[in-house]
Amino acid sequence: MGLGIGTGLRVGVVGGGQLARMMIPPAVNLGIELHVLSEAEGSSARLAATQIGDFRDINTVVKFAEGLDVLTFDHEHVPRAVLDAVAGAGVPIRPSADALASAQNKLVMRDKLVALGLPVPRWAVATTTADVSEFLATFHNQPVIAKTPSGGYDGKGVREILGPSEVTDWLGDGPVLLEEKVMFVAEVSQLVARSPSGEMQTWPLVETRQSGGVCVEVIAPSSASEFTSNHARHIASTIAEELGVTGVLAVEMFLMESGDLLINELAMRPHNSGHIFTELSLTSQFEQHLRAVLDLPLGSTDLIAPAGVMVNIFDGVDQVGVRSALRANPSLKIHDYGKSARRGRKVGHVSLIGTEWESLLHLARIGASEITGNPVP
Repeated sequence: MGLGIGTGLRVGVVGGGQLARMMIPPAVNLGIELHVLSEAEGSSARLAATQIGDFRDINTVVKFAEGLDVLTFDHEHVPRAVLDAVAGAGVPIRPSADALASAQNKLVMRDKLVALGLPVPRWAVATTTADVSEFLATFHNQPVIAKTPSGGYDGKGVREILGPSEVTDWLGDGPVLLEEKVMFVAEVSQLVARSPSGEMQTWPLVETRQSGGVCVEVIAPSSASEFTSNHARHIASTIAEELGVTGVLAVEMFLMESGDLLINELAMRPHNSGHIFTELSLTSQFEQHLRAVLDLPLGSTDLIAPAGVMVNIFDGVDQVGVRSALRANPSLKIHDYGKSARRGRKVGHVSLIGTEWESLLHLARIGASEITGNPVP
């Protein structure tokens, strides 16, 4: 039996990462049986891991899904053939395979967004070095961004290039997405949750700060104007509605100096940029995701404080450092993902909520530094 008190609602999560792990507390609170298909023993979500297996194997996933009320995901990498087989067995998949296609393949995503009339950077599909050269010439041979259509995350599968020779290895595997290098003033993320019945709830727009293509800090709410924040909600709600997304959707965007927004990436699951809402919002993204995929009434996303910050923890969690950080600041909220230490690995995060983000961010950085032993940024 999965983790929960057994009210008859059974949710399966494919992937045993930290997102599945953070679904455990709200699942317990709601009396949901949470079942996790983990890739390996000792995963982040091992407390709810009821099966170990390969998410790419049809028989494994179909067997895991037997008796579930709904199947959802810790990541978007499950192959379409596997999703179709589960749906064919009568188990609801949320988000659906059709919706997930736009998160699994950046070329599909760009086509969908353009068809919806939503703002994206200038882009092209390259299948040959000549295609790359032609796109570079459009920007007078200034750097452009190349991306693999699928599989990339946290800076992987993304390159800044000046010439076609820099992506010949990728072209050998198939098409490559090329995008203009956008000169933005900030990166922001808009989260929305949608249920199968069409109910939607959004959280405030947040600012995300990156290093090496990896999110390191989140500030909530973003300092963007009310007009821009409303536009971000409109963009995310339109995508959720038009693509039929169920569950949490994160829309990562570039904020331009003009106040305009350009869509960068989509994630159809809880997202790193929404971790701050575990403390800052009446309803966390993890509880909301479970409510949404089960078609339960969605919770309020009202904030319980004016501001909040989240700082990711990398490399490893030192328990002596945890004690030191909490002694220095008992208000600090620490989330340990239960991962083994490795240089550059995201292993947890800290959060603080209060009245203004500048002082909160300073204190959160100090707390993360205490926990890891790394210098304060």
